[in-house]
Parts: sequence; C-alpha cells; structure tokens
Amino acid sequence: MIRKARAVWRGTGRDGDGDLTTDSGVLAETPYSFKTRFENEKGTNPEELIAAAHAGCFTMALAFQLQLAGYAPTELSTQAAVSLDPEGQGFKISRSALTLTAEVPGLDRETFDKLAEAAEKNCPVSKLFNAEITLEATLK
Repeated sequence: MIRKARAVWRGTGRDGDGDLTTDSGVLAETPYSFKTRFENEKGTNPEELIAAAHAGCFTMALAFQLQLAGYAPTELSTQAAVSLDPEGQGFKISRSALTLTAEVPGLDRETFDKLAEAAEKNCPVSKLFNAEITLEATLK
C-alpha cells in the first residue's frame, strides 16, 4: 500500500508560502507557511499533521489490540503533542507525547496498560519516529 501527498512551496522559507494536497482529497491545497508553523496563523504545518497521524495510528492500533483480546471500546480518545526543537542550524522533532482516555467495559487496568503499550510500540507511525514517545493512559 502506498499513500501519497504533495507539497508546493513558493518563495523563501520565512516569507514564502505553500500548500499541501493528499490523494484522498482530505487536504486540497491546504495552506502552510512559516507563520502557520511557528506562529498561529490559520493553516496547517508538518508537525500538526504528524501529531494527527500518530494519534490516529496509535488509536486504531489499540482498537485492534482490544478486539484481539476480546474487548469492545466505547470510546478511545488520543491527543498527540509533537515537540519541534532547535537543533544546530535547523530543527528536530524530539518527542511525541500521547495522552489517551479510554472507555472499555470490563477491562482491568493491568490488561489495559499492557494493550496500550503494545499498541504504542507496534503502531507504524511510532516505528517511524526517531524521537522519544511517551504515553499517558487513563481508563474510565
């Protein structure tokens, strides 16, 4: 399986702007720029998209782990916070902090922790990172 996206950039790094488009059409010439990345201008940025990808991948991986163990979650809600830090002349994604809140009837805490950890380790996006990954998980 191959998934594709395209980035177009016009101008310099600080003063230019660009747009992102995915084959699915979910992103269609979605704007990004220095200001959407390092300030709060409307638009997206690579780190926000990576955070969404990590949260989505981990949450789906956990849903499969739970299903295989015989549990059906009522709701799994995950936030990923990706840290972009200076490194030399550039930047580095140093961390992705996952925060999970889960409602899973009949699931005990020990099993929950084990399945959540396995999902984090086996999520394809987690495997892609060369950064620290943390997981804070709450079972309701």
